[in-house]
Amino acid sequence: MADTQEPFELAQAAADVIADRTGIAAHDVALVLGSGWGKTADLIGPTLATIDNTDLPGFKPAAVAGHIGTVRSVQIGETDRRALVFGTRTHFYEDRGVRAVVHPVRTAAAAGCRTIVLTNGCGGLNKDWGPGTPVLIRDHINLTAASPIEGANFVDLTDLYAQELRDIAHTVDPQLPEGVYAQFRGPHYETPAEVKMAGIMGADLVGMSTTLEAIAARQAGMKVLGISLVTNLAAGVSDQPLSHQEVIEAGQAAAARCGDLLANVIRKLP
Repeated sequence: MADTQEPFELAQAAADVIADRTGIAAHDVALVLGSGWGKTADLIGPTLATIDNTDLPGFKPAAVAGHIGTVRSVQIGETDRRALVFGTRTHFYEDRGVRAVVHPVRTAAAAGCRTIVLTNGCGGLNKDWGPGTPVLIRDHINLTAASPIEGANFVDLTDLYAQELRDIAHTVDPQLPEGVYAQFRGPHYETPAEVKMAGIMGADLVGMSTTLEAIAARQAGMKVLGISLVTNLAAGVSDQPLSHQEVIEAGQAAAARCGDLLANVIRKLP
């Protein structure tokens, strides 16, 4: 099936395959796993079905080390509720277009999910948030110069990262900090001057994903919870060079703590 198909039709086609492969007409919560969050699905509950990305219309293999190219249907605790867990994402810097970036989000909406949890690994501007610190996203700055919304469709982003969901997360960990996430295009890391600019604009976190997905989720009527894992201090905040290996290692070190935190949050989500 061609990826040039109308994006919402393509998402429905992928959702139809998910329903057929899982035997479930609708899922409840979607989860996109970024760098450092890969252990979460194992802690939410038992995996009842696994589908390779390449078996779903519009999906591509994982392109980033540390990501998993599958979609899993996971039982949430001991309930009859299901989470749809995406082990990877398409990044804007892969040059596959914005439609490809937000395709999993639109597929989740077509699969019945009314809530989505977007996670990522990121650089931190706050020296008090060392590698391994999870931070709730309370707002974002989209520096990609792109939008997933096509045509004259005006979507309100005032409470994009729902206060209701952040309040639930705080019942699990009252000490969770909150911050503003800025998405750069990538794949190169930001320069110290760009990080400084983002800080002046109000950002606490910098990365290469999430904002376009969040906008698409809001357009689809989903509630959004965003959580970043600080994997390194951003360029210029420390004097250390940046590397993707550092991101992977920080994620591995924080995997159990972050996975347990997020699993407990998901069990409480509406």
